[in-house]
Amino acid sequence: MTKGLMISAPASGTGKTTVMLGLLRALRDDGMVVQPYKSGPDYIDPAFHLAAAGRASFNFDTWAMDGNLLGGVAAQSQGADICVAEGSMGLFDGVATRGQSGFGSSAETALAMGWPVILVIDVGGQAQSAAATALGFKSYNPDLPFAGVILNRVASPRHERLTRLGMERAGVKVLGCLPRRGDLKLPERHLGLIQAVEHPDLEAAIAGYADFLRENVDLDAIKAVAQAGPALDTHPLPTPPAQRIALARDAAFSFTYPHLLEGWRAAGAEVLPFSPLADEAPAPDADLVWLPGGYPELHGGTLATAHTFLSGLRKHAKTKPVHGECGGYMVLGAGLTDKDGTRHEMAGLFGLETSFAKRKFHLGYRRAVLDAPMPGFAAGAALRGHEFHYTTILDEPDEPLAQVSDADGNPVPETGSRRGHVTGTFFHLITGETA
Repeated sequence: MTKGLMISAPASGTGKTTVMLGLLRALRDDGMVVQPYKSGPDYIDPAFHLAAAGRASFNFDTWAMDGNLLGGVAAQSQGADICVAEGSMGLFDGVATRGQSGFGSSAETALAMGWPVILVIDVGGQAQSAAATALGFKSYNPDLPFAGVILNRVASPRHERLTRLGMERAGVKVLGCLPRRGDLKLPERHLGLIQAVEHPDLEAAIAGYADFLRENVDLDAIKAVAQAGPALDTHPLPTPPAQRIALARDAAFSFTYPHLLEGWRAAGAEVLPFSPLADEAPAPDADLVWLPGGYPELHGGTLATAHTFLSGLRKHAKTKPVHGECGGYMVLGAGLTDKDGTRHEMAGLFGLETSFAKRKFHLGYRRAVLDAPMPGFAAGAALRGHEFHYTTILDEPDEPLAQVSDADGNPVPETGSRRGHVTGTFFHLITGETA
């Protein structure tokens, strides 16, 4: 198995994504083939990883994926010199109830892969006390290999010296110290980072991060601490739900997990991208139209007047399947109200009405048992996914698609919908459960 590292942190907001992107590019600039990964259910960061490493990034998810699928995702590193994974939230953060392999934490991913953890610590407002945090993370699980820390947002040489003294006393290796800089924060919106395709100058930003990392971290030491874990049993990635799949792909529809698309293509499916924002219709000879999540609420007016797209979608739905996830599901509905209170007419394939005028937070893993078939799955199949949006659901009147629960087994009222050949869910599919 390819040697690797896990870049994690005590909490969100510490700067680990900036460190991750700079490290990916710096290693690539050194001539290494770098395989990026994301631990947890995130469909935005992998696009940034791809831009930095020049190689598609994949998600590990110990709550949703069983051991075979984790091995299949790990196998995507074939041909790489080093793997670098970015954690989600804090290193040990997960859910209360175990999923297919674990609770969903980045620590579980690192343990499964045998990759040492590099902890990015924001030391703003503290000095020697940061060592207590590092020591706690290092000792919390003695089985977890711990490589050291990168100190972020260091205010001055004196601040660095005091913080290093604390780390030395705690026996924690310092792999780098990043001075405080206000221009290193990536732009964000309500689901986290803006999408990679929307960044005004992503290439220049990543190159700047790489230069900053090269000046302030010990790249040779980071390369040296990477380790290879045990070989994992592998399983093919998820199989395609159809042979020819028309996939909506633009700034409004981009949230598809890379392991799904790779699995579809590896099994011989044809993925046919089209842009609703450019008023393109799905390929008329497609067997299935798939509308991923994204940010349709930012483009309601454009989508409402995309007559070629909408008429092509409606025509397809008369005889062949259409499936939408989260934002794609909303566009299949009757109407979408934006944050300013303006209602935009959508496809009308469901009676679903959604609104962003008054935001309601929906976040968490989902387990769904299908009441009826959806593309790729029979009635009764159990699916694993993740939901993350700020939509207020005004009406969801169609027949429910599934019985949906959260990670702890509590029922979730957003059941998805089905009508004729059309299905939709608020959760993003990660995988179907295997027997």
